[in-house]
Amino acid sequence: MKKIKVKSLNQENLKIGVTANSFANLLVTWQRHSGRHDLPWQKDLEPYKVWVSEIMLQQTQVSTVITYFERFMKHFPTLQTLATASQDEVLGFWSGLGYYSRARNLHLCAQQIVQQHAGVFPKDYETLQTLPGIGPSTAAAIASICFKQRVPILDGNVKRVLSRLRGFGADLSISKSNKDLWNIALEELPVAKSDMPTYTQGIMDLGATLCTPKKPRCEVCPVKAQCLGYQSGEPSRYPVKTKRIKKRAESMWLVCLISKDNRVLLEKRPSKGIWAALYCFPAFGSVELCDEFIGSLSAKEIEHGAVFTHVLTHRELSLHVVQIRSFSHQALKAMLQKKPEIDFQWLSRAEWTAAGVPAPVRKTLLSL
Repeated sequence: MKKIKVKSLNQENLKIGVTANSFANLLVTWQRHSGRHDLPWQKDLEPYKVWVSEIMLQQTQVSTVITYFERFMKHFPTLQTLATASQDEVLGFWSGLGYYSRARNLHLCAQQIVQQHAGVFPKDYETLQTLPGIGPSTAAAIASICFKQRVPILDGNVKRVLSRLRGFGADLSISKSNKDLWNIALEELPVAKSDMPTYTQGIMDLGATLCTPKKPRCEVCPVKAQCLGYQSGEPSRYPVKTKRIKKRAESMWLVCLISKDNRVLLEKRPSKGIWAALYCFPAFGSVELCDEFIGSLSAKEIEHGAVFTHVLTHRELSLHVVQIRSFSHQALKAMLQKKPEIDFQWLSRAEWTAAGVPAPVRKTLLSL
């Protein structure tokens, strides 16, 4: 996402005057009395914890993130411990959350803060956006919650709340519409900087608990009297987004080699591309390439597992797992020589459990 230039707050920005202040005041009051207060990252609004939680919450539900966040914080309690860890270690604790570029950027960001900012989080919104993996909304969350800066977040929940509040029907697939909505978000900010942490948490909570994508609970919403979406009788028509991500269908063959002592052969994926830097079964884009790798193994040594689908942001993968438990040393050597550039490793259950492994591979391993 491109960096969005924030307009200065003045009377021209506050076109709706009392309405803007009223919305913010109502939201702050609601958050203090009815919002969420027991999430683990809310107990201490320290920049490191807020940052990690914001990254984990991207494309992931709160209920899933809680366990990962607590486990991550126990192992990496400070920015410094994260910065000095290996990438494999970080990916191991991220394994199962998906969208692994988040974890790689998290690691890079921690190292950059240590190297360039003396291990202290920058306080201003603009500088935060220069760090790896921190876009405008994440930067705003850190700046507003931790440092009380008057900058608005604009994640999916907030876009939905504001679109319904203002009856904003412009297509959010278009860049200009997002900029217009950003300016609306700026207009709705509370005047008092001291209210910013509560307001920011409140607008996220409202979108997550009441102003949901389907069947919004308008009857108990604290701002329904101001909401144009509610007044229209069709709040779910907002936000408008006509362009959808097109997923291309792909097939992949995964070769699961299991040794007599129940170790599995995994390859470390390249640093770019699908499942970058994760440990995976030897993978092939066609059955012909898979058969070529397997080579002279007889049919009785090969077990073809069920085909299952795994959905990524831009791809829908049909995964074919080929399981091999019986093979000679010569056959194995012949197979591995066909991919000499690959970093193959035999990992025990304890080792692959702690490693960064894609969800479908972990699912297969757990079923062995």
